[in-house]
Amino acid sequence: MSKDEMATIIVTAYAKAPQNTSVYEAYKHIGIVLEIDRKTRKIVDAEFTLLTNLAKDYFKRLFIGYCMDDGVEGILKKIDKCYFAPSMNSFNVALKSAFRRYEERAKQHLN
Repeated sequence: MSKDEMATIIVTAYAKAPQNTSVYEAYKHIGIVLEIDRKTRKIVDAEFTLLTNLAKDYFKRLFIGYCMDDGVEGILKKIDKCYFAPSMNSFNVALKSAFRRYEERAKQHLN
């Protein structure tokens, strides 16, 4: 890693929120932002366009430490066991998109 590179990368993704939900009314989309360590490929921070601080904090705790190289299926299984909301499918679509972006683009910029 050169001096001008940060130790982490950011991967973002969005999916349309389901209509008639508070997330749709507020944001129209569910967004996921993942900060990933270049060397370990682990998520070191995460942010989500969810309405409540509790939900944001819950997902942050669920995601931090997860290794992107373990693939999306592992984290999807964790979410399936603990997230019971109308926006679950939209959240999963955004997450899959983030992992696809990571696999297609980010890996070429990791050390």
